[in-house]
Amino acid sequence: MRVAVTGTPGTGKTTATELLQTDLDVVHLNDIIEDEGFSTGVDEERGSVVADMDAVAEWLYGRDDVLFESHLAHNFAADRVIVLRAHPDTVVERLRERGDSDSKAYENAESEALDVILSEAVSHHGTENVYEIDTTERDPDEVADGIAAVLADEVEPSAGTVSYVDWL
Repeated sequence: MRVAVTGTPGTGKTTATELLQTDLDVVHLNDIIEDEGFSTGVDEERGSVVADMDAVAEWLYGRDDVLFESHLAHNFAADRVIVLRAHPDTVVERLRERGDSDSKAYENAESEALDVILSEAVSHHGTENVYEIDTTERDPDEVADGIAAVLADEVEPSAGTVSYVDWL
């Protein structure tokens, strides 16, 4: 099984997947992009690395029994896609805590309110393969348990069940 865990920066992907108890290999794609040099440069406006998506896809090719996480994870072949969600105010708070600028934090909060990653995940994988988990009021262990429930077929696909559009 190939599982993508994705979501706007600040929704808890890395923290939850580090706590997850699973037989799947857990891969943090942002680490792979950095370690393998899978970038095409830096987005000066955002101060972030631009990933070489073809190189990442090639690296992932043929890897089965893997769970990979990143805000980019939904762009790659997967049997299930888990989109972590959080209220935009929570996204801003979490990103500020880790040292991101206000402009970067609010850009990500707007993206979260507009369902950007969820929409892309559904476009690439269909509603029947996409699961949403709201992390706003959950601690990281609870989020990891939610991911585990998806892996164990204990929940149904749930794309479109979380909305923060009113935040705008």
